[in-house]
Amino acid sequence: MSVPIEPAEPSQVDALCAIERRAVQLFRGHPAWPSYSAVSIPPELLRQAISRGLVWVARGGAGELVGFIWLDTELVAGAIGIAEIDVLPEYGRQGIGAALLEHACAWARAAGYRRIDLGTLADVPWNAPFYAKHGFAIADKSDPAFALPRQRDRENGFPDTLRVFMSRPLPPPAPGEWTAWPAPAKLNLFLRITGRRPDGYHELQTVFRLLDWGDEVRLRVRDDGVIRRTRDMPDVPESTDLVVRAAQLLQESTGTSMGADIEVDKRIPMGGGLGGGSSDAATVLVALNRLWRLGLDEDALAEMGRRLGADVPVFVRGRSAWAEGIGERLAPLALPRRHYVVLDPHEPVPTAALFQAAELTRNAPRATISSFASGETTENAFAPVVRARHPRVAAALDWLGGFGQARLSGSGGCVFLEAKSSDRAAAIAAQCPAAFTAVVATGVDVSPLHDALARHRAWTG
Repeated sequence: MSVPIEPAEPSQVDALCAIERRAVQLFRGHPAWPSYSAVSIPPELLRQAISRGLVWVARGGAGELVGFIWLDTELVAGAIGIAEIDVLPEYGRQGIGAALLEHACAWARAAGYRRIDLGTLADVPWNAPFYAKHGFAIADKSDPAFALPRQRDRENGFPDTLRVFMSRPLPPPAPGEWTAWPAPAKLNLFLRITGRRPDGYHELQTVFRLLDWGDEVRLRVRDDGVIRRTRDMPDVPESTDLVVRAAQLLQESTGTSMGADIEVDKRIPMGGGLGGGSSDAATVLVALNRLWRLGLDEDALAEMGRRLGADVPVFVRGRSAWAEGIGERLAPLALPRRHYVVLDPHEPVPTAALFQAAELTRNAPRATISSFASGETTENAFAPVVRARHPRVAAALDWLGGFGQARLSGSGGCVFLEAKSSDRAAAIAAQCPAAFTAVVATGVDVSPLHDALARHRAWTG
């Protein structure tokens, strides 16, 4: 039978937790039951995984949710794990678990992972024997690849003697198959305007912080030279879409005869100051340079990115950075590990109107890296203007400001709060008013795009 599989949505968290609680009842009487019954899915961790596109759901004939699979990226390089796969007991033996498993394996292949791992029970028919039918083989649990899941087992009181670990190798995508590439969001940890250039552009200073959360760009290479967007974007004509323009610029600059189909799964709000369009364009440049085997270096790709938009180069280079000029002069910056609550007030802010605002401060004194590092420099020049003109953004800043220093990212309208622990960030996000949407993200030293590029390079040389 054909089983509909689709990405999970944050609103489904409670339903998925309920499916897991129903499915675990199948282990009553098994020696693993005390551990299974004592531990349940942390809803906020599941919500974060959904926001990263790592959870898929299956629906029954009437459209009801009947199962889900959740992937875990916190494993050794090149591998991805199955954190959870559950199907309602009354829907067993209908191919739902198999459909979820194969869908997840297909996505992992497209994303460049070479292996998918899981921990399970050897003596339960719907566990190890089921996975063996789908290409998984029992692995040596002493392999360092399983150190983290074994540590989690110990923390949860799960007996090591009951657990077996299994792996399935994943072949690289064949020519003409879809590949999946991350396009991470960014935050501006501060933003000053220090002057205006003769050409009308503003001189800026800012710190770009890359996040482990963002859009996903899917690419399929064509050999007929056609560049095509396969999914419509509301209010964004294909001719002006940055991802299409990026592919065309790369094609024209190199003279390649290759083409591409392009799809973007948008998670970064448009007009939110998180760099979504710029990041998508950078991902297209970096990924197609690889897929088309053009061999351009990072400097050449960053220069192409600059022609598309001032924020594109930082995403091409894939490092958090101190930025000056119009944002194109970049110096990589090592930043402490921090977690962020990113709040979307659902009010897009047009950047051009802000730059033209008479009340915008355009002559701020120059900041230094030391003033930023000391915490002295945290302001955003656009914040007063956005507060005055966009009441929903102002309300989001006020609400989030109840937990600490809330800041505007870029020209808005998304706002954020820094936290030293993911638990603290998750606890704040869980209280988000219904009028807003909250995501918990972590700052990264290396862009998820560059991690994906390394996976694909390791696969194909």
